Amino acid sequence: MRRKASLILLALAVFFAALSPLLRWYAFPRLAKVPPSQYQETVLEAKDATLLDYKQFKSVTVPKVTIVQTLKGNVEESRKIEKTAGKDVVVWDSLTYVLDDKGQFVSKNPERYVFDAHSQAPVHATGEMVDGDPVKRDGIEFKWPFLTEKRDYEYFDAQSRTSAPIHYKGTVAFHGLKVYYFEQTIPWTRVPFPKAMPLGVTPEVAKQTGLTRWYSTKRMFWVDPVTGGPVNGEEIHQEELRNATALFGQDKITAFSGHVKMREDYVDHTVALIKKNRTLILLLTSYLPWGFLGLGTALLALSLWLEARSRRPGTPAPTTRTEPEPVSA
Repeated sequence: MRRKASLILLALAVFFAALSPLLRWYAFPRLAKVPPSQYQETVLEAKDATLLDYKQFKSVTVPKVTIVQTLKGNVEESRKIEKTAGKDVVVWDSLTYVLDDKGQFVSKNPERYVFDAHSQAPVHATGEMVDGDPVKRDGIEFKWPFLTEKRDYEYFDAQSRTSAPIHYKGTVAFHGLKVYYFEQTIPWTRVPFPKAMPLGVTPEVAKQTGLTRWYSTKRMFWVDPVTGGPVNGEEIHQEELRNATALFGQDKITAFSGHVKMREDYVDHTVALIKKNRTLILLLTSYLPWGFLGLGTALLALSLWLEARSRRPGTPAPTTRTEPEPVSA
């Protein structure tokens, strides 16, 4: 009976020991994916910012500039691209909408970002664009890979349409999570005018005046290393119009300058969502693989113990001595 039980335990030990690496290296890449239908909205604010007033033709300080950013999964487009890409693909249609302190339109920047559902690496396909201009991204945007590493990444900048390193600066505590802090600085760079601007101004009209648009930013992200999702993001953002003497009476004029921060209620919502999702990733990469490995080791030890007990020689039964009967003469 002990021999049979030890064989069953040995089979279970082998099963759980084999299941441990399968979960981590086979199931995890196939199950941990960004859903194609994801929808996300984020509101950011820049308080006491400088903004160009097109009516007065001068830069003014306003109490607040609001940036509303939406990411919407385009399921139909992702299915089309998957047919030729040969892997699961996510298509995000993004819109960044900027409003002044009175809620009036300042600018907008639509994007289409196509990427691998698991690795978050860009997938180049028809329709990839920024503000209607075709682009070919190198590096990540919006989200880091699952199990983010302590290293620099290439990050795509939508204003300049180029990629540059975003640097890992250290591990910090943020709202009860240990997160990686990344930082990227884009030096002053000439960038295209938005296709939609206040008062019906178009890029063609701006170019006829000789104006050029320049931009610089310091970009900061606090990223959960398990899910790769940013729990917070900030930018020290600056824009200038140059060659502006004919229109504004000076060579340079500030179009926008401010410290853009995620609104606190959206920070709380993002942290709660990431805490929920990180548990699922940890189950596939840590909790279950190590748990199954430990269980397999324990079952193996128990199997060997039962096998040793079954082979131990039994104790011989005690013998009784019979006294000889007395013999009489």
